[in-house]
Amino acid sequence: MNSPDAVESSTIAEMEEMIARISSHKGVEGVMIMDRRGAIIQSTLDEEQTSTHAKALSDLTAKASSIVGMLNQNDELTFLRIRSKQREIVISPDKDFLLVVLQNPKSVE
Repeated sequence: MNSPDAVESSTIAEMEEMIARISSHKGVEGVMIMDRRGAIIQSTLDEEQTSTHAKALSDLTAKASSIVGMLNQNDELTFLRIRSKQREIVISPDKDFLLVVLQNPKSVE
């Protein structure tokens, strides 16, 4: 069994590898990993952008998740995509974390 420190450093290394892999895709402007309350775990955005996006996107994900459950109690939110003229935001929630990818929609077409 791994010690808590080994698991934590292993998890952080996995997160950093995942962020690097996602960031290498064309059009990706930023990647954030946060907990369900919006506390930042990792981010490639600057501090101001990270703060601006974290709370709003965690609240939006919670609301969308609630609506999905309200419409069908046997269903759950697995993916959320928002696209505007200037930006696309992709959110992949799991039980404890949110993975957020911000990208330029014009460069992924």
